[in-house]
This record gives sequence, structure tokens and C-alpha cells, in this order.
Amino acid sequence: MKLRARRLFPPIRTSQDASEDLHSLSITDVARQEDASSGFSADTMQFSVLKIAPTSFFADYGCHVRIYEETLALKAMGNRVTICTYHNGDDVEAVDIHRAMNTPWRKPVQVGSSIHKPFYDVLLFLKAAQIALKVRPDIIHAHLHEGALIGFPISRALRVPMVFDFQGSLTSEMLDHNFLSKESPLFRPLRFMEKIVNRLPHAVVTSSRNAADILVRDFGFPAKRVFTVPDCVNAERFIPQWQVPDQSSIQDMKSRLGIPLDRKVVVYLGLLAEYQGIGHLLEAAACLVKERKLPVHFLIMGFPGEDRYRFKAAQLGLSEWVTFTGRIPYLEAPEYLLLGDVAVSPKMSETEGNGKLLNYMAAGLPTATFNTQVAREILGDLGVYAAQGNSRSLAKALEFLLVEERAASEIALRLRLKAVREHSWEKAGYQINEIYQQLAD
Repeated sequence: MKLRARRLFPPIRTSQDASEDLHSLSITDVARQEDASSGFSADTMQFSVLKIAPTSFFADYGCHVRIYEETLALKAMGNRVTICTYHNGDDVEAVDIHRAMNTPWRKPVQVGSSIHKPFYDVLLFLKAAQIALKVRPDIIHAHLHEGALIGFPISRALRVPMVFDFQGSLTSEMLDHNFLSKESPLFRPLRFMEKIVNRLPHAVVTSSRNAADILVRDFGFPAKRVFTVPDCVNAERFIPQWQVPDQSSIQDMKSRLGIPLDRKVVVYLGLLAEYQGIGHLLEAAACLVKERKLPVHFLIMGFPGEDRYRFKAAQLGLSEWVTFTGRIPYLEAPEYLLLGDVAVSPKMSETEGNGKLLNYMAAGLPTATFNTQVAREILGDLGVYAAQGNSRSLAKALEFLLVEERAASEIALRLRLKAVREHSWEKAGYQINEIYQQLAD
């Protein structure tokens, strides 16, 4: 069935610094420019780094991917990196992980806020202090607000600087996860505590300019001590379909997952939750399948809410048009993204990063997303944006990419090149190392 639709959007605009005419860009051009973009060199000092990660590391989602890839990039430069984390989570190769004492409850991976976290954090502080005395780090690199609170006394005791990897507002995350409401008596005290914690580190690293602006504007953190190191992607691991020599493997995988070969595939990879916009995604899918009658299939990959959303998909009459995979191991994610023709990220949060967009870019997937500052910061003029929280607008954005094949393929090429040029973890590693060096001087 040939896809047909009315023109829904104005012609796609590309980045202003593009030197070639978009319509003349080819796969060969992209490959040539990727080669020209590879490689990064600088003279850097080497450090012993203690990372404190108050989470169930490793668990195959955005925050953990940043910790993991940062660690590999820093190690590749000769730094020694040690990670202290909760008792649960997966071990990963080539990463030195030390876990806090086990507990008799809540052993599965926990995503988001939990009433058990304060107890976990006490145990993590004890482990981090023990390891710090053993490895004598030059830098404490704390992730999340609990990590900064744990790392601060260790930093002071050892007289070494602490860097805080800020990935979003603590209270905003609690609101996103429905763990807290603005009317709760706990909201103001927690907001005040967050402001205090934000002032503890010697420097803060943010994953977006939007997050940096929030720190300076809403929490009064000195702008000169905020450094933006954008989320990145391993473009050698995440590759586009056109770099796969044997396309039959992609077809075989679709067949194993029960995806009809005559349908285009929209992929989503990430956590399954309302603040991620999964409810809106399913409503948009219903518009495309039931109203527009498009031959499209939705491959929704992630956890922890797959049973809930599978039920909602059934209520919308989408059971034959949506496949839920559950949790996808990070190292297998590139293989699954190869199945997509279009990607989607309907994330609602205005404060958190959106690292999945980088994976989509490297995989050469034209992407529809809600119109947030973080999404625009990453995708720029190459994103196709929907009105925030509007399912029908999201459906129109997806329809444009599914129907306008030439525009979608041009966007795909540009996104791949942008990922390689601007978002390598190697570059991020050097940026973080330079921050360490400034603090050490």
C-alpha cells in the first residue's frame, strides 16, 4: 500500500551551518564527512575519579547510559574511574563497580523515586567512604542529587574537589514520577534542600543548556561554575540501516517479533511512563492506524510499565499494530533500532535530558518529538515537532515522516552526520577532563 497524505508541515529547514544543498546530500557524502569528523586529540592530565551513582546501576536507560559512556571515555584517556552504586543492578565489562551492602527487600531494579532511597543512600555513603579511603581519588564525580549529598563530606574529608553531574531538578523529577505534588507539605522543604545540595559542588556539569539555565535562574548557582557537556552517542555502536551489508538480518528480526514486513515501523526506546508521553504515543498511534489507515507498526521498547501500556493499547484496538518488547539491554539496542523507519520521543519533562534522541540520530532515524527546549537543543531544525502534550499533533508529525519519504531520508542523513560531528563521547570525555584539570590547578 502506497502511503499518501496531505502536506502537514512547511518544508524542512536544516541547520544554518550546512554547507551542502540538502537535496544533493547522499549516503556517500555522509560517510566521507564521518571519516573527516573522526579523531580528537588534546594534552590532558590523568586523574583517579570516584563516581558516586545512587541508582541501580546498570539498568539500560538514559541516566545509566551517560554514567557508563562517560566512564569509558574517561578511561580511554588514561583516567582511573571507580563507581560506587546501590546493591542492585547489572555488572558491565570494563567498569570497576563497588556495590553498597545488600538489603532483604526491593532487590529488583528501581526506577525513579522511592521511600527506600534514604536507607539505600546511607549504605551507599558507607561504601563510598570505604572505597575513597582505599583509592584516594583526585576527584569526586557525583551523579544525581543524592550523589552530591553523599559525596560532599567525602570531598571535604579528603580535600579534593567534587563535580556534580546534574541531570535534572530533583523535585521536578519527583513531580514527573508522581511521587510528589506541588500541594504536598514536603514540596517546599525538598525544594529548599535541593537548593542547598546544588550549592555543594565545586563545579556542576549539565547535559543541556536548558538544565544550566535552570541551575542559574531558579537556584542561584554561579554561572561560571556551570559547564554544559551535552549527552552523546557511540556512533560506532549505533549505526543506520544503510551501513548494514546484510539487510536480510533486519527482515528476519522483524519476522521473529511478529512485525508485518509490509508496514513501516515507528520505534520508541526508553522508560515507559506517563512523563515519557507513552499514553500520548498510543493515542497518536490510534489516530494513524484507525483514522488515517496507514500501514504502520509501533515497536515500543522499554520498561517498567509494559503490561499497563499493553492493556491500554488493547483498549485502543492496537494489539495487532503495536509490539512491546520489555526491557532491551543497552548493548542490544542498536540492533533493535535498525528495525525502525521513523523514531519518536514524546517526553513531557522540561528539565531532564533526552539521551534517546542521540541514539535515534546516530541510527539515522528521522524523529518526531514534543516541542521542548531539550529536544530543540539536540535536534535543532532537523526535528519534526508536535505541540506539547497533544496526541493528534504528534500523530501529524509522525504522519509527515512516514509519508514524505524523500524529506525523511534527507533528515536521516543529516541527523547521522550531526551525531558524528557534534555528539561523540570522546569529545565529552575531553571536556570533562578539562573541568577536572581546572579544579586541580
